[in-house]
Amino acid sequence: PKSVEIKKKENQGWFYWLAWVVAWLLITVALYLWLQRGLIPRTIAAPTREITPRPTMTALEFFDNDVVLPIYQHGRALSSIRRRVILNTLIPNRSRTEVVEYTVGRGDSVFGIARTFGIEPETVLWSNYDVLQDDPHSLSTGMELRIPPVDGIYYQWQEGDILESIASEFEADEEDVLAWAGNRLDLTDPQIETGAWVMIPNGQREIQQWIIPVPARGSAGVSTGMYGAGACAGGYDGIYGSGAFIWPTNYHTISGNDYWSGHLAIDIGVATGGPIVASDSGVIMFAGWAVGGYGFAVAIDHGNGYQTLYAHLSSVNVSCGQSVRQGQFIGLGGSTGNSTGPHLHFEVRYQGGFVNPWYVLPAP
Repeated sequence: PKSVEIKKKENQGWFYWLAWVVAWLLITVALYLWLQRGLIPRTIAAPTREITPRPTMTALEFFDNDVVLPIYQHGRALSSIRRRVILNTLIPNRSRTEVVEYTVGRGDSVFGIARTFGIEPETVLWSNYDVLQDDPHSLSTGMELRIPPVDGIYYQWQEGDILESIASEFEADEEDVLAWAGNRLDLTDPQIETGAWVMIPNGQREIQQWIIPVPARGSAGVSTGMYGAGACAGGYDGIYGSGAFIWPTNYHTISGNDYWSGHLAIDIGVATGGPIVASDSGVIMFAGWAVGGYGFAVAIDHGNGYQTLYAHLSSVNVSCGQSVRQGQFIGLGGSTGNSTGPHLHFEVRYQGGFVNPWYVLPAP
């Protein structure tokens, strides 16, 4: 019948729409699951296990876990030297470049001052010619000295001086003068003004010697007006020396200047009023006051080419032409003349030249 057929068509229409709805739902669900799996990484829970701490690795194990070094076993007990702890560390001193002013004190000597500042005594003389005149005995308490930082000559520039000629005069190198930081010279245009003080590193010159001439026995003496009241007339003869010397004082140590080119003697320690004896037998050729900073002095000619001189005495107990034996008392120690403290200036001469007393005196 017609109604049944219409109803059947209506049922087919509902089924058709229901199928489409289910299909779209399935497609939507499938698409959602696919998007979730592709865009969000899947988290998988790792199985729980007990973690054991890894032992400390050596440097080699760190880079190659397959290699394990054996433990070092020493066959015997280790010995060591204990290190002493020093709390005060040493800081190296930088060398100075400036010239310093030094005030001479009691007991000072050119040799001692030079040793204190680490320079040669000649440098002290060369750099203070205006006050010392190359004579180390001119040193006096309160005197102001210029102390250069290095060996050489501290020179005051004169009008007309040329660097080349000054370097040649003092046997120095021009480059050393220019390069010395304390001179503060412009290397591109080194101009030195008249009156300026310039350090001449390693410069040197001859030293003017201030000495008392000691004539040999039998010859004429020296002028008292030129060399002092202690000068003898000469023409004497007497006892001869043995050529073996003894110390002229009870002290056998240096007190002041040692032997060097500007001081051709040694300064021996002595107390004021201490006994001074003849180092060897001979004849007195000088006895009394001497010029040139020696003070009271005695000179002995030993008749064998040797002569000895004793200076800065507080008193003289011998006279011209007198013969004295080795060890005989000749005067008292003191600090007369140019002296900053008690000491004996002791010279040894041979045939007119100077001999280092250390070469002839017995070991102290």
